[in-house]
Amino acid sequence: MTNNIHSVRDGDVLQITLARPEKKNALTSAMYETLIVLLREADASEAIRAVTLEGSGGSFCAGNDIGDFLSGARDMHNAPAFRFIKAIAACDTPIVAAVEGVAVGVGTTMLLHCDLAYAAPDAKFRMPFVDLGLVPEAAASLIVPQLAGMKKAAEWLMLGDGFDAADAARFGIVNAVIDADTLRTHARAQARRLASKPSAALAATRTLMRGDRAHVLARVDAEAIAFGAALASPEARAAFMAFMEKGKAKG
Repeated sequence: MTNNIHSVRDGDVLQITLARPEKKNALTSAMYETLIVLLREADASEAIRAVTLEGSGGSFCAGNDIGDFLSGARDMHNAPAFRFIKAIAACDTPIVAAVEGVAVGVGTTMLLHCDLAYAAPDAKFRMPFVDLGLVPEAAASLIVPQLAGMKKAAEWLMLGDGFDAADAARFGIVNAVIDADTLRTHARAQARRLASKPSAALAATRTLMRGDRAHVLARVDAEAIAFGAALASPEARAAFMAFMEKGKAKG
């Protein structure tokens, strides 16, 4: 467990906060491991009926901590980042996200597996996998074209273009744009609404809506294979080194 992930119970809702504001909540292996444990605990507990995901310090999630990720990236299928993706994709407990500030990489793709998501007007989304010499993850290569269409998906996943909260709502990445002052309150209220519903009916409806999750999980696995091959490429290493040097120069 890590103190960069905060969790608190509010009745039958588990509130999870990414708490590494000095790094815009970039995720480390330890943070991923804690998130996996919390999602599994939510599924195992009859007392937890919904989960909220939030960031701290005015950001949602800046993606992977690059240095931490590179130091532990060997077997992609067993890497904490990919095990988290599979955990959130397979989670049986409804998840509601509140997004403000940056949502980069997995900060955007994890939203594809949340039941509801809301964004503050300042939220900025980007999936710059190709720019880093990599490929998408979290079944983004499957789900994003389904939500936004192939042309818009090409802008986001191939060109690496960013998009704002309005476009995130327009193309189904989030449900709505909510004033920053009420964003968390709204997301938590929606989670409480879900938690108050008849549990069997809600679970059955959720299963019917999502269909066969094996299809999504198979795409996650296929992406992991391609991601691992890309990560070992010279162009990815060069892109990562340039990214880290840029970060040092800013510091």
